[in-house]
Amino acid sequence: MNTAIRAFTLASLAASALTISAPAMAQEDEAAGPIDIEFTLAGVSDYRFRGISLSDKDPAFQPSLTVSHTSGLFVSAWASNIADNGGDDIEVDLTAGWSGTAGPVDVSISGIYYVYPGASDLNYVEALGSVGTGVGAGSVALNLGYVPSQNNTGNQDNVYVAVSGEYPLGETGLTLNGSFGIEDGAFADKKKDWSIGADYELAGFTLGVKYIDTAHTSGNPLGKAGAVFSVSKSF
Repeated sequence: MNTAIRAFTLASLAASALTISAPAMAQEDEAAGPIDIEFTLAGVSDYRFRGISLSDKDPAFQPSLTVSHTSGLFVSAWASNIADNGGDDIEVDLTAGWSGTAGPVDVSISGIYYVYPGASDLNYVEALGSVGTGVGAGSVALNLGYVPSQNNTGNQDNVYVAVSGEYPLGETGLTLNGSFGIEDGAFADKKKDWSIGADYELAGFTLGVKYIDTAHTSGNPLGKAGAVFSVSKSF
């Protein structure tokens, strides 16, 4: 579970514990079942991946499907339109992993296969890991992405390390967020990226805005600072 949501809900669960009987809680868990399926539709004004625009600063449509088990295991498929890549101009991310908690720490490990239909020479695999914890009502996390050496990365590996955080502003529906990352290897030379933004929950939709910037991108115009707007809804 996302640490920010987890920290935010613990207080409300504790407050209501005295009014919920054990049988009622068991019935609720049984009704929910061991498997959860979530479908999300999202749109962004610019598809930024670690600070770099992959949609040539054009809008992108990004649907996703996640199937998770109470054991913590999950699989997901995510897609987005991207700028011309010599193929079908589509990216599909296939992920499998596990997430859980160890005391106050949330842990997630997964593997992701980046697929570019029509341009299979761009496909590659990355291992992802995240360790986070609650800080007051908010959360912070340390994230690591490691791309092992493979043919489609020029037989070089790649490392991405980032710290991220978020903080909900009480009952306003507004959550502040930010991140800072460093990437080095096959895809970058000590590149840095950072963001600061906010999400707002409104009528079942999540509206977001981020200011994103980069450094050490060799003057890549797709890494120039800019604001990215987003809207999403999960079912």
